[in-house]
Amino acid sequence: MEKHYLGVDIGGTAVKLGVVDAFGHVGIMDEVSVSFDNYQTPIMDTVSGAIDRFLQKNDIEKAQLAGVGVSATGQVDSAKGLVAGTCGNLLGWSGTDIRARLEKQLALPVTVANDANCMCLGEVWAGAAKGYTDVIGVTIGTGVGGGILAGGKLLEGRRGLGGELGHFPIHAKDGVKCTCGNIGCWERYASTSALVRAAKTMDKTLENGRVIFEAAHQGRADVLALLDGWTDEIAAGLIGLTHIFNPQIILIGGGVSLQQELLIEPLRKKVMSGVMPAFAEGLELRAASLGNDAGLVGGVYYFRTQMGE
Repeated sequence: MEKHYLGVDIGGTAVKLGVVDAFGHVGIMDEVSVSFDNYQTPIMDTVSGAIDRFLQKNDIEKAQLAGVGVSATGQVDSAKGLVAGTCGNLLGWSGTDIRARLEKQLALPVTVANDANCMCLGEVWAGAAKGYTDVIGVTIGTGVGGGILAGGKLLEGRRGLGGELGHFPIHAKDGVKCTCGNIGCWERYASTSALVRAAKTMDKTLENGRVIFEAAHQGRADVLALLDGWTDEIAAGLIGLTHIFNPQIILIGGGVSLQQELLIEPLRKKVMSGVMPAFAEGLELRAASLGNDAGLVGGVYYFRTQMGE
């Protein structure tokens, strides 16, 4: 029989659930808020209840599943299956033992990995980086996350915390303070949050990414200039990462990755012109393709690799 897995993607605002097959295809899906009461209900309580309801509603027996692949926000100690730390304000999330909780609940094997790492793995298994062995995946949103595949293997570091791309200091001397406590981290300049902060100082009506890109499409010179400076910051980090890891492809994920003309194309030009010529040879930069499915798919792929499948 073909194997099926439960994919669980725990983000800062919602948990996505889905059944994923052995080819990376997502079947039944659902999504539940984890921030509905400003985290007064512990995130794992919400996740646990959502899983039970999801299985019951779709008549899925636990015995039908080969295992559970969890993609989770935060600094995930994948060896232990727990959240080792956070860089934001997710109340009570640090220290959460995801694997132990779900293995007890479901009586199934469970693996847990960082959500940005899972995005990268999902794209390699069934998305825009299928067939590639050396990949940098970057998610641009509230912060900047990342995953790095080198020689076909995910770079996790000693505890699984590797690939925390948003927190290398790109403006160490004169930068602004980051939520992690350091100065000048890349995500303080390259995230969608950074773009919105800068836009609101210029015009309070530019309150989110959608409004900002709409204004840019309408030709507002000040907004276009703002986007140009923002993509400079993203490109600066990608150029440095390219010189360290020499990837075949750079993938850009997150909601803003849909902005081909105003983000992906200018970013590609800036990175290609900024890296040394030998690094540019054969290098590709494109938007990730799995969208909201990436975490589910990547979490299951991580499970399969850990189980030797």
